[in-house]
Amino acid sequence: MGIPGRQSKLLLSKKNFYFFHNRIFSALLAKNPITWECVSLMRNELLLGDLAPDFTLRAVGGSYGDGEELRLSSLRGRAVVLYFYPKDDTPGCTAQACDLRDRYSAFVSKDVLVFGVSVDSSKSHTKFIAKYALPFPLLSDESREVVQAYGVWVEKSMYGKKYMGTERSTFVIGEDGTIRAIHRKIQPAAHAEAVLKNL
Repeated sequence: MGIPGRQSKLLLSKKNFYFFHNRIFSALLAKNPITWECVSLMRNELLLGDLAPDFTLRAVGGSYGDGEELRLSSLRGRAVVLYFYPKDDTPGCTAQACDLRDRYSAFVSKDVLVFGVSVDSSKSHTKFIAKYALPFPLLSDESREVVQAYGVWVEKSMYGKKYMGTERSTFVIGEDGTIRAIHRKIQPAAHAEAVLKNL
């Protein structure tokens, strides 16, 4: 017997799909570490025009000082650059952050907010910001919920060893909360210029 049309729309809506997708995989990961590989194969694939997944994370630096909770949807009406990076104070991530720092005035002149996101702690972010005088806030996603929601928690390989980590990716989010541009596997030192072209 077929499913009534109204119920079918509910079951197949993207919002509900992502909700159940994330709940199911969070439960699997908590019980069975082997399923990390499954997540990398079945991760969310966000597209241009999609509504950026909402979240609440602790922000440090910039106007958030020593730390405040930030909800993405509270920024509606402003364009946002959300850049995901693997780890604080590593060569590539430092080059990327310093490139954004050096071009930060160009983002300010366009009234665009810039946020970095990694799975590092707020304490680690605070040290990273102080060491390199970063003018923009960093968000701490220690639970990995946001990197999974944005599809950037992926399987990587180094010296033949596989592991899970954050893919260097940037999302430009419009004033209406939809994704306007996506940059994946971007070169750290060329990051700011590439993003500015989409603003």
